[in-house]
Amino acid sequence: MESLISLVNKIQRACTALGDHGEGSALPTLWDSLPAIAVVGGQSSGKSSVLESVVGKDFLPRGSGIVTRRPLVLQLHKLDEGSREYAEFLHLPRKRFTDFAAVRKEISDETDRETGRTKQISSVPIHLSIYSPNVVNLTLIDLPGLTKVAVEGQPDSIVQDIENMVRSYIEKPNCIILAISPANQDLATSDAIKISREVDPTGERTFGVLTKIDLMDKGTDAVDILEGKSYRLKYPWFGVVNRSQADINKNVDMIAARRRERDYFSTTPEYKHLGHRMGSEHLAKMLSKHLENVIKSKIPGIQSLISKTLIELETELSRLGKPIATDAGGKLYMIMEICRLFDQNYKEHLDGVRAGGDKIHNVFDNQLPTALKRLQFDKQLSMENIRKLITEADGYQPHLIAPEQGYRRLIESSVVSMRGPAEAAVDAVHALLKELVHKAISETPELKQYPALRVEVGNAAVESLERMRETSRKATLQLVDMECAYLTVDFFRKLPQDVEKGGNPTVSLFDRYNDGYLRRIGSTVLSYVNMVCASLRNSIPKSIVHCQVREAKRSLLDHFFTELGKLDVRKHLFSLLPYFIQLLIPWPSVQQKYLSSLLNEDPAVMERRTQLAKRLELYRSAQAEIDNVAWSK
Repeated sequence: MESLISLVNKIQRACTALGDHGEGSALPTLWDSLPAIAVVGGQSSGKSSVLESVVGKDFLPRGSGIVTRRPLVLQLHKLDEGSREYAEFLHLPRKRFTDFAAVRKEISDETDRETGRTKQISSVPIHLSIYSPNVVNLTLIDLPGLTKVAVEGQPDSIVQDIENMVRSYIEKPNCIILAISPANQDLATSDAIKISREVDPTGERTFGVLTKIDLMDKGTDAVDILEGKSYRLKYPWFGVVNRSQADINKNVDMIAARRRERDYFSTTPEYKHLGHRMGSEHLAKMLSKHLENVIKSKIPGIQSLISKTLIELETELSRLGKPIATDAGGKLYMIMEICRLFDQNYKEHLDGVRAGGDKIHNVFDNQLPTALKRLQFDKQLSMENIRKLITEADGYQPHLIAPEQGYRRLIESSVVSMRGPAEAAVDAVHALLKELVHKAISETPELKQYPALRVEVGNAAVESLERMRETSRKATLQLVDMECAYLTVDFFRKLPQDVEKGGNPTVSLFDRYNDGYLRRIGSTVLSYVNMVCASLRNSIPKSIVHCQVREAKRSLLDHFFTELGKLDVRKHLFSLLPYFIQLLIPWPSVQQKYLSSLLNEDPAVMERRTQLAKRLELYRSAQAEIDNVAWSK
């Protein structure tokens, strides 16, 4: 059971070290789920004396006004008899205090470090661990004393600020309230009872402690309160007798004060029947036992909370992406790795792993053939145009055998119209490749994280595609131009020869231009053009795939990587100008600034990632601590 309190102690220390103070926060809090005992009382209620009596040492700052201005998480660890007592602060790791006057001074100094030398308060706790054979395993949170008026140097809001801080601790369902009230004042005016009743009206979580019983007026006693008749709580009331101010001034030994306290309750007639459950020693033992039981009952819920929160934290951290490297080399590597992820996503689109690449096939299978079919050869091969081109091709001498130049001009004028569908296919594939760039960018979370890099990568990819389009346009149009430049002679040689084509001298020259003759010429040209069309339908996709698709898959960001490696200052002159005016700043600084500009990120996101990483570390540490205790049982 003692290991359970030690477990919570470790987790509480981790909470404080990693920024979880149980305050209202946008981050998950583990602190609120941990059982704790909060010590609540008004000023001069004897709260500090009770804590010192439980510990058996003078270690708390004393004085007038508000002395406790930060929560003090006091963790007590029982050592074997004969062991030397010492104290440790979480903010001073590996430094042991054996002089408890120095502990008192460090509490005051650490409070001032957080709040300044004012009388302000802070919700950031101080963690103090005390190791002694004279204590029980116990954790207590000492809160600032409730007050009714602000003293000089404090804002008017201090009264409400303290109450809000106290309330933020004790209103949590896992908090055990130790309500300190002085016996020499009317219980109805007790600040501790008043605020405890508001947050725990049934008294299920409240332990009442009555101090200054020995200072009550003669003829009065606290029996009704201690027996639960004046104000009933679920648990019995505790009575303590602390050292008087005179004892404190005389440095009366705390162990002797405990002995005198036992004697008081065992010898005073009014309290003899309650003596077995009175005194600070009995209070500490009962609180320790109760805390152990509460922790034991809460562990399953804490484990479940930790597992659930770990998943949530890891998911959000994954969504926010990796933190930015600090050195230029790390930044460059990070940029290259992000580009690699983008490039991989892009290739998966082209390879069919992701959707979108199939649209390119649709250009070749449907769009290009349809466009070629829609070509209007009727105009080029109309009777009037055939007659015109055939006649013009003869020049001043009519052809003797066949109008070869006329054929060539008819074929060229028809084939050249195929440049339009070829160029349209190039542009259509370019548009699809650009569309896949935007898809791949949206599917690369790291590029969403860095807007400037996203723009640079997008621009670089589109620029590469533009260069590939120009190369593809030239290569694809050359295919059409080659068909115009050289005709397939075998096609004409295999055509059936007729007398008219052979030049029958009995036929007049003008009969060679009759409709039947011209129609046969048009039919022959159309057959050849259709053959070319079929050939281009196969060769145009090959050219486009070679020059655009495969090249995009192979080297989409090559130019960007080259420029990144050279860090072409001229290209980024205006954006970098503030960083190296007149070259006063050395080149490595320019390089660092440029890389940083690519990896610029919303400061709020960076801060959120840092906080999440700390909180994730906390929850993993807590999970490991709980697992260790579970395995040890």
